[in-house]
Amino acid sequence: MQVEAADQALPEAVSPEAPEPVVSLVDTSVEEPRPPYPPHLPQADLPEPVAVPVKRRPRGRTTLIIAAAAFLGIAAGTAAGYGVQAERAPTPLTALSQPGLGYPAKALPADQAPDPLPASQDRQVRTDGDLRKLLIPRPAGWSENKNALFARDGWMGLGEYALDFEDEGFMFSRLLESDFRRVAAADWKKGAHRTASVWLVQFRSGVTTGAADHAAAQRAYMPDEKNGAGNEGDAIKGSLDGRYYVYKARATPGYLPLYRARAVFERGDVMAEINMFDTEPISKKDIRTLAERQLERL
Repeated sequence: MQVEAADQALPEAVSPEAPEPVVSLVDTSVEEPRPPYPPHLPQADLPEPVAVPVKRRPRGRTTLIIAAAAFLGIAAGTAAGYGVQAERAPTPLTALSQPGLGYPAKALPADQAPDPLPASQDRQVRTDGDLRKLLIPRPAGWSENKNALFARDGWMGLGEYALDFEDEGFMFSRLLESDFRRVAAADWKKGAHRTASVWLVQFRSGVTTGAADHAAAQRAYMPDEKNGAGNEGDAIKGSLDGRYYVYKARATPGYLPLYRARAVFERGDVMAEINMFDTEPISKKDIRTLAERQLERL
């Protein structure tokens, strides 16, 4: 009985459980190598890769967008400016009629009216008369040149005057457009070969400044070596823009050298031109003296 009791008191032995199998997360299986190409297609029969066309962006779209934005910005700014201006109060304009005019309301009595300018001071009265009387008198030692081609009885026509220029047709039309009026001319000679000519070219007084424009056009090409004197010339005393020039000698084989001097100036509606030619040198004093004396008479 004691043995049975002892047996009952002892706990039963627990048999150990079998360990669970460990599952590996790494695939340890070895994959067979694949052929580089499908087994049913040989390498030589593979199709060539086809290039996929790239769709390009249309040109000019960015420029068009910027231009449209700029236009809309300008339009919006203009509209905003007009709107601001419209909201402002209008500015009153000054009266067209002004009180206190600068001249007296009534004419002055006859005994208080100023005397008209004498003919010696009224330049227009002098030039409206016989223009030949304004020509400089023939200097001492000079004689009338009867071989002059263009002047007749102290006058020269528009056609004859235009013939002195290279493009006479253009000059003829240009002078007519400038309200050409007339030309007074004088021609002299001195010694064997020296000659001089004085031309007073008059234009009608009006909206055009024919005399000043014609004189400026003649002086414009004088510094040129080919067509002009090749120098800037010298100023004529008492004239605003008048100048006189001495040319370089021009020699032609078989001929005597040619010397020339020229003066161009204007006063009022009269443009004056003086030319001197000789086979001997012409001094600046010779042409300057004639120019200053002619300017005084205008």
